[in-house]
Amino acid sequence: MPAFHPSFEALPPEIPVFPLPGALLLPQGRLPLHIFEPRYLAMVTDALGAGRMFGMIQPRADAPAGPAGPALYAVGCLGRISSFAETEDGRFLVTLTGVIRFSVAAELPPHRGYRRVRADYAPWRADLDAEAPPPPLDRAALLCALRPYFRARGIEANWEAIERAADAMLVTTLCMVCPFDPREKQALLEAPDACARARMLIALLRIGTHDPAAAPRGRPS
Repeated sequence: MPAFHPSFEALPPEIPVFPLPGALLLPQGRLPLHIFEPRYLAMVTDALGAGRMFGMIQPRADAPAGPAGPALYAVGCLGRISSFAETEDGRFLVTLTGVIRFSVAAELPPHRGYRRVRADYAPWRADLDAEAPPPPLDRAALLCALRPYFRARGIEANWEAIERAADAMLVTTLCMVCPFDPREKQALLEAPDACARARMLIALLRIGTHDPAAAPRGRPS
């Protein structure tokens, strides 16, 4: 069981969100973040004093912006600050560990410059099931797709660590670190279950092997 395992009833109904294109957080995944913009410094400071949690969500480039900024996708992932360091010049180095996905029920007025939403966790309650058996994974197919993808992208990998990784964490980590485009990352986030996510990951690796152009990178919104 994860070290931090909240009950469904203890989840915060209103959460700050960090809109960042191309950044994917999945339940039990670990996402390093370098925080330097004043509004997100304020967000992390507030989160540290109130449960240490905020949501990661991607802005949508294909929808009109609203009063608070770019449109957001309908689904994000709540994370908990599991490690934290402050640099001498006031930046934060944070590791966010995924807890549970959420649907955006409503966007709330910004606070101290950062955006907030009312979160609906009900569709994603199974993310908290720590006793669920690991999903079956065609590990041979995954590695067969991963090796040429990494070669095409010029990505060096610790193959011994990959071979040792448990199936569920391997899929989660690869989904988060591979340079898929924001729409592909959103599709991985919204996959109905771990089995579907693993199948989608293998398909994206195979497609990406034949299209090695670097994925676009973005800034928080």
